[in-house]
Amino acid sequence: MKLPVWVYRLLIAVTLLLSCEAAARADDVAVATSSLQSPAISFLNDVGPILTKLSCNSGGCHGKATGQNGFRLSLLGFEPEFDHAALVQEDRGRRISVSSPDQSLLLIKATGRVPHGGGKRLDVDSDDYLVLRDWIRQGSAGPRSDEVKLVRIEVSPTKRVLQRDEKQQLQVTAHFSDGTARDVTRRAIYDSNMPEIATAAANGLVTVHPRSGLFAIMAQFGGEIAVFQGVIPIAGNAAATAAVAAIPPTAYPNIDRPLFEQWQQLGVIPSTPADDATFIRRATIDVCGTLPTPEEISAYVADQGTDKKARLIDRLLERPEFASYFGLKWADILQNRGQGYSTSQQRPSTTLFAAWIRDSLAANMPYDRFVSEILTATGSQDRNPPTLWYRNVRTTKDYVESISQAFLGVRIQCAQCHHHPAERWSQADYYSLAAVFARVGRKGGFADAEVPTFETIFLKDEGEILHPRTGQVMRPRPLGGAEFKLSRLDDPRRAFAKWMTSGDNPYFARTMVNRMWGHFLGRGIIHPIDDARSTNPPSNPELLDALSQDFVKSGFDVKHLVRVITGSYAYGLSSIPNETNREDKQSFARFYPRRLKAEVLLDGISQILEAPTQFAGGPGQFPTGTRAIDLPDENVAAHFLDVFGRPNRNSACECERTDDPALVQALELVNSKEIQGKLTAAKGYVERLATNKSPVEENVREVFLRVFGRVPTADELVAAVEFVKSEIDQKEAYRSLLWSLLASNEFLFNR
Repeated sequence: MKLPVWVYRLLIAVTLLLSCEAAARADDVAVATSSLQSPAISFLNDVGPILTKLSCNSGGCHGKATGQNGFRLSLLGFEPEFDHAALVQEDRGRRISVSSPDQSLLLIKATGRVPHGGGKRLDVDSDDYLVLRDWIRQGSAGPRSDEVKLVRIEVSPTKRVLQRDEKQQLQVTAHFSDGTARDVTRRAIYDSNMPEIATAAANGLVTVHPRSGLFAIMAQFGGEIAVFQGVIPIAGNAAATAAVAAIPPTAYPNIDRPLFEQWQQLGVIPSTPADDATFIRRATIDVCGTLPTPEEISAYVADQGTDKKARLIDRLLERPEFASYFGLKWADILQNRGQGYSTSQQRPSTTLFAAWIRDSLAANMPYDRFVSEILTATGSQDRNPPTLWYRNVRTTKDYVESISQAFLGVRIQCAQCHHHPAERWSQADYYSLAAVFARVGRKGGFADAEVPTFETIFLKDEGEILHPRTGQVMRPRPLGGAEFKLSRLDDPRRAFAKWMTSGDNPYFARTMVNRMWGHFLGRGIIHPIDDARSTNPPSNPELLDALSQDFVKSGFDVKHLVRVITGSYAYGLSSIPNETNREDKQSFARFYPRRLKAEVLLDGISQILEAPTQFAGGPGQFPTGTRAIDLPDENVAAHFLDVFGRPNRNSACECERTDDPALVQALELVNSKEIQGKLTAAKGYVERLATNKSPVEENVREVFLRVFGRVPTADELVAAVEFVKSEIDQKEAYRSLLWSLLASNEFLFNR
């Protein structure tokens, strides 16, 4: 029977409808299958790094101690359990919607669909958004104890020479505890230590700017860090490379080879060697904190021996001023502080400790023994001076931060409250190091003094340090090392000192070498000198390694280290730049001028004007002729020293001492009663100049040699002689001449 047309049409419509429903069901099944087969998202290895990349857990947002707008995360995600609870459980779980992931408060705030104080952080179609959405869809699981852990990350390439305006794509690979690895380039965070030279985008693409120099890009993922190092040579550097290569190896010690290789890479020509007069002034100031006399300068310049530099350094190292000057340096680092307490109580202590430091340096005590004697010191402070270090270093914070910064070159302060944001150090590392000193005991001293003097330091039977967050008792352990195996009778400090001073310690020798290189060259290979971290790599790792290995091989011989550094080609260069190294601040292709330290400056003025400083306390406490570099502590009143940057010795950081020029210093040079008194001293140099029978020309030459360490140029000689002869009062004429020279940069700076 033939059916009506409308029936056929109805059957066709029903068939099409059923087909569409079947297709829809098929699509639903396909989507569900895809979701089940998608890889499980890890909170620890996926979600946490995204929150860090988006700065959600930064110190300026939800990662600060008080959180932000009622929501708090651990700083940079170093406490994943805490972060998971904050996201999933707090506020009745309102931040996460497993049934409707896209409507989760976490996502709609991050994408800017509702007001968010941090602004829009995510795009809905971004990979990071999809990962967070899938994690929520999968049930928002938290970190597990049996979960695969991130072991390390690698950046590729690790080092490369790039041309100006060139780009370099970095690849970051994460390696996990189960042996697997995956590309996390788009999830890593990038930061440049020299953004004026090169920067990195969020995807790891490095862009080089039109400047030459050295730079490093830090890649961070999941708390692990890797570094890419770049070299940007000067454009058209072929001639410079050839010029450096033409310098024969016999012209420089082997220790300088890494520098020459770097100069060739950079296309930098080192400045010419400094002249003899400049070198003796430079070396005498740096080794002894003292100006050379005119007689010493003339004798050195006239010396024709090929080994005159080495002989000069040997002579300087045997002078008492060497021990005094470096004793001052170490008294700053070891916080031999008198300020804030009764001088009658503190002065005997600071004097005794300063004398022990000075005597140790004069005797060239090996550096490892010097440090060990301080850290393990026991007994009465008036009989065993190294125990005096414990006078101002008294608390858990003092122990950890002073030791790590002074002897290991590590600034670990951040780890007291949270995981270090740019390094591997955790709170556990901080308090495990503190546990090394948990049994340090004290007895005796002055009961009414905040810091008693002449205590007795001893090892207590008991003492413990608790982790402030977990309450766990921390076992003594060095930074980056294994837990010490100790009996009740063992002193943890001795185990720690043995670990620290071993030849294969990755910090100890490098820190001392870098500190001394910074002292003589004006900048550390790692700079700042006591801030070694993966995000602050050395400008020349090969040079630092070579110096460190040589120092260990010498038996930690400090005078040997001084000889090596002062004998280097770099130390002997002129401070006058050329066209290729004018902007150099890292490769030591020229000598970097720096202002004289406060004590050296005051002593230098006293030496030139033949008018010793009489320090507060009178001749009974400080005999006439006492130099500033010999003062026992910083609590000797001297306004001039304070103006020119004398430190308060509140920490082990050499950054407390400031050498930067300031307006108040210029005013001090103009109005200082101290300088005026020396210029007008009855038996001073000005008096002798004005009353001797020598020709004015001869006197002027001597003045320039005393002040600048060189004879005057022809123009300077004519101008100075004309000025002196034009004045009726010869004393006032010589006084004005000396005053003007002492206020000049050429005198104020070691160059």
